[in-house]
Amino acid sequence: MSQLSASTRPLPPRLRIALDAIRHGRAVVLLDDDDRENEGDLIVAAERITVPMMATMIRECSGIVCLCMGDAELQRLALPPMVANNGSRYGTAFTVSIEARDGVTTGVSAADRVTTIRTAIAPGAQASDLVSPGHVFPLRAAPGGVLERRGHTEGAVELARLAGLQPAAVLCELMNEDGSMMRGDELVAFSRRHGYPMLTIAELVAYRREIEDTPVSA
Repeated sequence: MSQLSASTRPLPPRLRIALDAIRHGRAVVLLDDDDRENEGDLIVAAERITVPMMATMIRECSGIVCLCMGDAELQRLALPPMVANNGSRYGTAFTVSIEARDGVTTGVSAADRVTTIRTAIAPGAQASDLVSPGHVFPLRAAPGGVLERRGHTEGAVELARLAGLQPAAVLCELMNEDGSMMRGDELVAFSRRHGYPMLTIAELVAYRREIEDTPVSA
């Protein structure tokens, strides 16, 4: 950690706006690198997720709603990787999908998915509180965050943590009405239309590098 700690270093304006949104239960559009997925995900802190926001994510995004968490939390819930050998191009670390054991019907509705997420992140949550398969897809964040992997999973968890919330976040990939992925100007237009702050993973990496002495990976 550098001499000027994260708690005293002024936040870059765009990051400050994004963290304020996350803190108050609003969504942020998070973009990864142009030479990576080159996509934008809608991010909400897991402990702030609501049924209306979940409905928005299902309607505006791909429908694959993911819960981003750290390894310790996923181990406590006994959630193994979805596959033994991850062949994903970007190493996206899906675990088995989940559903809340109690309080849901089919698990598909916005309300049911919120119940599942709240069950998974509840203090003292155990493996017995969940069943698999389900309609929420946990993602394991790399321990080093965006300095280890420049993915939306890590960026989402970093945003929740930097906002002073539980380090868990909900994400879903933004899509156009024709089923193609939103990119570039489409993401800017969407963000402006809904009033969602935009942030890039590169900005999170830059901030982490400012406050820590950890070198960033390629």
